[in-house]
Amino acid sequence: MLEAVQGLLGAVGGSPENHAPAYTDLMKTKISPCLWFDHQAEDAARFYTGIFKDSKITAISRYPEVGQEIHGKPPGSVLTVAFELNGQSFTALNGGPVFKFNEAVSFQIECETQEEVDYYWERLSEGGAPQAQQCGWLADKFGLSWQVVPKVLPEMLTDPDTAKSHRAFQAMLQMKKLDIEGLQRAFAG
Repeated sequence: MLEAVQGLLGAVGGSPENHAPAYTDLMKTKISPCLWFDHQAEDAARFYTGIFKDSKITAISRYPEVGQEIHGKPPGSVLTVAFELNGQSFTALNGGPVFKFNEAVSFQIECETQEEVDYYWERLSEGGAPQAQQCGWLADKFGLSWQVVPKVLPEMLTDPDTAKSHRAFQAMLQMKKLDIEGLQRAFAG
């Protein structure tokens, strides 16, 4: 593999060492999730930006008449919505009913306090499937999965005292919305 890369770079007049800065710059590019919706992209973006602080819709693009035989969407209907949640860029795409969200991908919200856990849990779970709620995970009304996680939980689960970390883990397994005091009691024993 390395020989193939070196050969390719040699063919274009360089070496891996000469191209390291460009490769490093490429790896620093921002990753931005694109969320595929049937037709609810704008509603979802407004829902999410209404929950998270420092959030906004930055752009809305619309389907043109061109390509209608392929995309089948009415001209002028929403194609994409670019938005930010706490400074993280997202794109919501109205791509049709082809793909659905599932639990294989979720967004984690790190919470400092129980008040924060409660705030995000109550707002994001509204209209979502109650059966999807377990161990701090929930699915919102659009089917997107979220993990509402107290900042102390990973610290507890990675504690070198395995008896403590196992008790915290066992307590978490019994919860839907995570309860910081309950986790701390279990952790302490």
